[in-house]
Parts: sequence; C-alpha cells; structure tokens
Amino acid sequence: MDQPSVTLIQRQGYQFEHHYAPGLPVLLSDEPPPAGTGLGPDPVELLASAVGNCLSASLWFACQKYKDDPSPLRTEVKATVGRNERGRNRVQGLAVDLHLGRPAGELAHLQRVLDSFEDYCTVTRSVAPAIPVTLRVLDSTGAVLKG
Repeated sequence: MDQPSVTLIQRQGYQFEHHYAPGLPVLLSDEPPPAGTGLGPDPVELLASAVGNCLSASLWFACQKYKDDPSPLRTEVKATVGRNERGRNRVQGLAVDLHLGRPAGELAHLQRVLDSFEDYCTVTRSVAPAIPVTLRVLDSTGAVLKG
C-alpha cells in the first residue's frame, strides 16, 4: 500500500501550504479570525473533509461494483467542537449527511451497499474510535435510508 505524505510549509502566521504529490495543486489552510485570516480551511474543516470524502468515495465504489450510479453525491459534514475537562478545544463529534443524487428506488443494490460501504472507509474507521462519527444517508427525495 502507498505511504501517503504531505509537506506543510508555513506561508505566514497560521497559513500553511499543503504540498501533495507532484502535479497536484497546493492547498492553503488557515485559522479563522482573530488568530488567522480565514483564507483557507482550518484543521477541523480538513478533518471533516477527509471523513466526508472517504465515506463518499466508499459509497461510490460500492455502488459501482453493482453498476449502480448514485451521482451526483453531495456530502455535508458538521463538526462539533467543545472544551474538554482541561479547557482545551477538541473535536467532539462529526455528523455526516451523505445525499444520493437519485431516488433509492433507482439503485437496485442500494441496501447491500448501505450494509457494507462504511467498513471500507479508511479515514472514518481510523478516526471513529477517538471521535464519534454519525452518518445519515439520504436519497434525492430526502428520504433517510440509513442513520
């Protein structure tokens, strides 16, 4: 398996450039005001993005195995941040809503996908032991299919 890596280079203050593999665009992260300038996502948003992206990709992959097409997917991740017993900010939970681009009835193997796709999400399964992750899957009509 690959050994993914990223190099962070401080631009100024709380702004960091994230350099991935050659040829990929550089991502700028920043803290929101008043600490930073808010010119890019902050670390909590990057964590939420990683979890949401991995779940979306896992669902997409599982659907593709059955020749189902749930496109276009839209995933919303809301992070809850609060203070721990020592008064330090911590991510206390991630709530994920994964919206399918089609009604459930158009996806012949959807129940099999819903029963298994989370287990293949590397990031979510790695994060979930430390940070509770709740997931809802909704179809294009707004019907809740999981969660």
